[in-house]
Amino acid sequence: MRAYFYHTQNIQYILGKMEKGEFPAHFLYGATKLGNHGIDVIWHRSLTSASRFRQMMHNLWQMAFVHRDYDVIYATHYQGIEPLIFLRALGLFRRRIVLWHHQPIIVARSFWRNWLGKLFYRGIDDMFFFSRKLIDDSVKAHKTDPSKFHLGHWGADLEMYDRVTAEKCVRHGFVSTGKEKRDMATLVRAFNQTGAPLNIYLNTKNGNFSYKQLFETLELKDNIHVEFPDKLMPYELSKEVNKAQCVVICCKETSYTVGLTTVVEALAMGLPMICSHNPQIPVDIDGEQCGITVPYGDVEAWQRAITYMQEHPDEAAAMGRRGRRLAETTYNDTICAAEVAQVILGK
Repeated sequence: MRAYFYHTQNIQYILGKMEKGEFPAHFLYGATKLGNHGIDVIWHRSLTSASRFRQMMHNLWQMAFVHRDYDVIYATHYQGIEPLIFLRALGLFRRRIVLWHHQPIIVARSFWRNWLGKLFYRGIDDMFFFSRKLIDDSVKAHKTDPSKFHLGHWGADLEMYDRVTAEKCVRHGFVSTGKEKRDMATLVRAFNQTGAPLNIYLNTKNGNFSYKQLFETLELKDNIHVEFPDKLMPYELSKEVNKAQCVVICCKETSYTVGLTTVVEALAMGLPMICSHNPQIPVDIDGEQCGITVPYGDVEAWQRAITYMQEHPDEAAAMGRRGRRLAETTYNDTICAAEVAQVILGK
């Protein structure tokens, strides 16, 4: 069995960094471990700086004409391979397409968009979702056969994080990383009130939203330190996270799993977390007792959670240990690869 692996990011760059031990394998969604299940992998080469149309044409040419000796496309996203999916739906492309679906499938307001969506999903053979909630929401759209839906336990590359945590350091204070849909205003107000030390690592912009401009409008007390690194590289950031006692993940409300990357990192590193309560995230943070969740935008709830972590260091450490066990048993790259392989092999 041979799979063609497609990613919207630069796979060759990630693989090169991985060889040096400087990039977590889970950003390739288990693809590096498919060989353990008898699946050879062809690595896609993306035109990451090209226009979206040019990328789609490049991807279509590579997958339909240049590379022919494979059985299935395994993709981290449908973005960039839409023409191929429609060809599959029309019976003009014969290889299976298996991909990760990051948001719930929804009902479009327009009849024609809804019809087109049903045709589109006919071209996808199997879909992985990050949480049961995403699957349940997608079933309600009635756009495709729910038997195509699979729950994937996307989780961290434990080997890489073990190398990071092996570098012993005195853990102190709180840390915030991540770039998408972060509610920095709520987070800053809460930490201004508590006086707890917080290090924030953030990109200057995410899409069209400027975090740097936002911080120019926020009052920051001396306990809050903000950095805007030129590039937010996961390996370098994980070293900074390892210096903290607790991870904070303060997000805006969305319909998908915003914050999940940071959640699985905290689990892998054995760190407790305070996280906005996103029902789309698969980890039951409160139920598993590996952290505390708070409602969106609730500054007072954030203050209480921060204070609790400060005043109960032993329980906070126990939360971190429980989180690590959860990473070892459920949310890691090895389990993710096994689940993907089972679907690819049709078992």
